[in-house]
Amino acid sequence: MEATIRIVRGDITRQEVDAVVNAANTSLLGGGGVDGAIHRAAGPGLLEECRRIGGCPTGEARMTGGHLLSARFVIHTVGPVWQGGGHGEEELLAKCYRNSLRLALEHGAASLAFPSISTGAYGFPIERACRIALAEVSGFLRDHGAPALVLFVCFSAEDYGTYTEAWDRLRPCVTSAR
Repeated sequence: MEATIRIVRGDITRQEVDAVVNAANTSLLGGGGVDGAIHRAAGPGLLEECRRIGGCPTGEARMTGGHLLSARFVIHTVGPVWQGGGHGEEELLAKCYRNSLRLALEHGAASLAFPSISTGAYGFPIERACRIALAEVSGFLRDHGAPALVLFVCFSAEDYGTYTEAWDRLRPCVTSAR
């Protein structure tokens, strides 16, 4: 079966997938944006589990249960704060996607939903961020053939348009995933 990438507009907390990716902060204790939405939807058990983990460095990922979400897992990854592009931000963002996908694969998650990591309060330019995200995910799927389904969930129409345009440009250059 061929692995599939889809771009959808919606609420990441309502996606019917095995794992949702949380654009977390280093404490993993909740915050604003996607992080706050996932913590609210998952309930207090998620916060308790995150406290036991003890944080996560930028570019890395940690996995918890999904608690009250329909997803079995939450993969927490900490994206870089944009500082103008000269501080390794692009490689750190790429690592967020690779490490999240690695955890999904290790835990048998067949479907995964990503938000637009670092493009909100962390200020990463969305055009750059979505090119990195799409390239990393398509490369991982080409190399591993899994997860079977990866969603990029865009909350706003503007973000959805940016991701869709970037995917339309990248897709002809991507070798079909196994």
